[in-house]
Amino acid sequence: MSASLLPIVSTPTLIAAVPGFGPTAGGNSVLLIGTNLGGATSVTFGGTPATIVSQDLFGFLITVVAPPHAAGNVPVVVTTPAGASTPANYTYVGPVVPSPPTVLVFTPPTGPTTGGTPFTIVGTNLTGASVTFGGVPAVGVNVIAGVLLTGVTPPHAAGNVPVVVTTPAGSTTVAGGFTYVGLPLPTAVSITPSVGATVGGTPIAIIGTNLAGASVTIGGVPATNVVVDVTGTVLAAITPAGVAGNAAVVVTTPAGSVTVSGGFTYV
Repeated sequence: MSASLLPIVSTPTLIAAVPGFGPTAGGNSVLLIGTNLGGATSVTFGGTPATIVSQDLFGFLITVVAPPHAAGNVPVVVTTPAGASTPANYTYVGPVVPSPPTVLVFTPPTGPTTGGTPFTIVGTNLTGASVTFGGVPAVGVNVIAGVLLTGVTPPHAAGNVPVVVTTPAGSTTVAGGFTYVGLPLPTAVSITPSVGATVGGTPIAIIGTNLAGASVTIGGVPATNVVVDVTGTVLAAITPAGVAGNAAVVVTTPAGSVTVSGGFTYV
């Protein structure tokens, strides 16, 4: 056979790997596109051999299974009897590691020991978050778009407590925490009138401060029709029946009790 009849073997050219990326664990199918790829004897990804699944008869396509490799860009090279191809780029992508939450804004910084204070947190990576105040879970927690969190404080003893935001990716402590403050104690400056009939039924007004939610007893007997104005400074009530003489008048709120100076005299 003359030299002019020998087959011409052309160097392979690799144009692209599709898809051009995959997991570091490998195992995904990759289609290699090029020319003169027929008869490929090996395919390597960053020097690591891949598994050849199929080749087309015309040398344009090769299907392979990508091998495992560290994250980053690697060259893909096809080798045929004519030599090694030009490389195509392939990127190994590592698993996405979720980021822990961050808190940029927290408000308000204080609230009553009874809890029930609506609070807001603005930050990042808040999806799936829970919040604790001094180790006690907040209630009604709602997260919007992973950046806005709302909720309601739980009850807690007075004092500053740490506020911790926790997601599956980790936790973060809010700078400054949250300060629980006790409800202000009531005061009672005067009672008008201070004298009434033993049969009861006398309308009275008590002037003071922090009277919201108050109840009143006169001589240990609850007054009726107790009403406190919106400012918490005026309390109106009806006296109960009592015995002649002076009786102690005690105003009680969730924060504590106070005795009205002078009391009330039944006549």
